[in-house]
Amino acid sequence: MNNKFSKILTAIALVLAIITAFFYIRLLYIGDDELKASADFQNSIISPFIWFTVIVLIATIAISIFSSVFSLVRKPEQLKKTLLSIGILAVVLLIAYFFKDGTEVLGADGKVLVGGEENSTSNVWSSTGILYSIILGGVGLALFLVDMVKSLVKS
Repeated sequence: MNNKFSKILTAIALVLAIITAFFYIRLLYIGDDELKASADFQNSIISPFIWFTVIVLIATIAISIFSSVFSLVRKPEQLKKTLLSIGILAVVLLIAYFFKDGTEVLGADGKVLVGGEENSTSNVWSSTGILYSIILGGVGLALFLVDMVKSLVKS
């Protein structure tokens, strides 16, 4: 079974590589100057390439999510740990949201930027995201230091 699966994945990768090479060769054949000059060339070459990339990206995301969920369903102890981890991350996000800085954002000229008004949605979530990253970075650094000290004590 594993050998068949490996052969199928290799065949899919080969097909994707051939399609990508086809688009790339078409792009090289047209050339930069003609491509920049003509919107028709751009639509006939770049648009299908972008759609192909989007389809491959969506398929990759779907397969990754499906395989992760399938693996978690098969192992309930891992599902429990995953849900606990997601819950902890949600609590940290709530903490970051409640301690956010919703003050207005000023530009270089001293005027309030568009979308940077006090407590605007983008301003609030930007501040929350920055604080969330700082909290997670601090926890990660603390855990790294604890692990480093443990390894130094053992040796």
